[in-house]
Amino acid sequence: MSRNKKSLIRIIVAIAVSVITLILKYTIDLNVLVELALFAAAYLTAGYDVLWKAIKNIAHGKVFDENFLMTIATIGAFAIGEYADAAAVMILYQIGELFQRYAVGKSRNSIAALMDIRPEEATVLRNGEEITLHPSEIVEGDLLIVKAGDKIPLDGIIEKGECNVDTSAITGESLPRKVTAGQSVISGCIVLDGSLIIKPTSTYEDSTVTKILDLVENATSSKSPAENFITKFSKYYTPIVVVLAILIGVLPPLITGYADWSAWSTWLKRAMMFLFVSCPCALVISVPLGFFGGIAAASKRGILVKGSNYLEEVSKVKAVAFDKTGTLTKGNFAVTRVFPEDKHDYVLQKAAIAEQYSNHPIALSICKEAKATIDANVTEIAGRGLKAITENETILCGNAKLMYENGIECPEVDEGTVVYLSVNGEFIGYIVIADEIKDDAQQAIDMLHRSGCDTVMLTGDNAVTAKTVAEKLNINTYYSDLLPADKVARLNELKVKGKVAFVGDGINDAPVLATADVGIAMGNAGSDVAIETADIVLMQDNPTAISTAKRIAKKTLNIVKENIVISLAIKLAVLVLSAFGVLDAIAFGLIIAILADVGVCVLAILNSMRAMLISKNK
Repeated sequence: MSRNKKSLIRIIVAIAVSVITLILKYTIDLNVLVELALFAAAYLTAGYDVLWKAIKNIAHGKVFDENFLMTIATIGAFAIGEYADAAAVMILYQIGELFQRYAVGKSRNSIAALMDIRPEEATVLRNGEEITLHPSEIVEGDLLIVKAGDKIPLDGIIEKGECNVDTSAITGESLPRKVTAGQSVISGCIVLDGSLIIKPTSTYEDSTVTKILDLVENATSSKSPAENFITKFSKYYTPIVVVLAILIGVLPPLITGYADWSAWSTWLKRAMMFLFVSCPCALVISVPLGFFGGIAAASKRGILVKGSNYLEEVSKVKAVAFDKTGTLTKGNFAVTRVFPEDKHDYVLQKAAIAEQYSNHPIALSICKEAKATIDANVTEIAGRGLKAITENETILCGNAKLMYENGIECPEVDEGTVVYLSVNGEFIGYIVIADEIKDDAQQAIDMLHRSGCDTVMLTGDNAVTAKTVAEKLNINTYYSDLLPADKVARLNELKVKGKVAFVGDGINDAPVLATADVGIAMGNAGSDVAIETADIVLMQDNPTAISTAKRIAKKTLNIVKENIVISLAIKLAVLVLSAFGVLDAIAFGLIIAILADVGVCVLAILNSMRAMLISKNK
């Protein structure tokens, strides 16, 4: 059974025992000792762990914390005969703790999804034989054999073979990359077609995929949550209150000389009342509940926040860094422009003739746009493109190098991925292929700029693609051709100027998500590891939700601050009244003292609930 379920059962049992005791007290002549025993049972059921923590902390020299104050205040309540209030305070405290734990959600310790990019076995050519080993067993002189569908186990240089590799899990590059003999490849990438013989250049411990895992683990362990306000406050508040209570209970009888039992009992009662009133119940409940309200408001809008500390962090963010593919763009490649426009269909048809047999994303996007095609004899020209021969014409379809090597002049185009076309040696036009920008990406960037946040794009894509997207969206700064470690380094540079949030969706984003002050994952289409590592998850893949989260966070913090100010102001006033005996001298003085505790607590809770009502468009 989980800790939360156990706590909930304890709270329910404690409430039930307390309610039954109150009913018995006011319906029959309940014996005082029985009443004490029942309320003590409810009290211990709800708060035995608080008592135990207080004892352990005292044993370790950490006396003055919220556990100690809760313990001494509630014991003080028992001492002056307010058994029900002692039990109620402990129950309310535990409810607040339970809310906090539920808000935090399940642990992010597991990074099992990320482990999928680390190969568990490798095929090695050793002494002319193929053997299967764990990558850590590979030694110098071994050659790796990686076939279609396999993950590259270690960084290395291709000795033989050529193929397309999927690097998206490592670099975030959306398009497969063509690799041939002599080129370097990194571990964790997947061979899509063909096969490769690779000479390793790294050990298993130093491979790129292992470094990515280390980055995630180290960044996660080094990111400690913000220290709870109550803990900080108690360092000063608790010792002062305890010392004052002792002085109230001891000094007046000694100073006045009336040190008989009547005087002692009067001042001890005042001291206990002082401690009871000083119990920070309103704070220990309303502060986490206020954050819980903000978390609930965010969840209604598809924004899942993993802890109250992240709401506080996101409210202070000065810059938001984005991954590109899947975050600002759809990850769906499409034809965005055809030149010349008056030959749109003609250029697309010739390109489709050459690309019709390919499963490459560029080929698929072209064929999707073309209206018709015809059979052709197609030959691939490595690193250049395709050559298609029909009955009447020869079509070249590929990059600028293909055109230049065949003596065909073509313009330089600085946008997206460009496919150039020629027919029978004459240039006929080009097609621009690009990842489509999300419909609400521009609005998201504009909203962040209006809120005073800088925007940055960190991407594994090439400089041309990165520049195109950054300029279209008016992003302040962009960095391209980045590996995960490079993204972490850039993010650390940004953090020098203030709090930075990072928004991503892929496995390769996990290290930088963990390093950021606030990691935000695009949950609907994002990888499991990105969601697991991130602090905030946007379930609808809507980047405008970042500004919504920031606004909710600011409103929540304002509510929490209101609770703190109101609670402390009322508490301070009643503490002064109880210390000087004013509450003793008037009717219902003890009731006023209790209202100062429980009443302020209820007021703070009601104020906290406002956080759940934050308007979506306000």
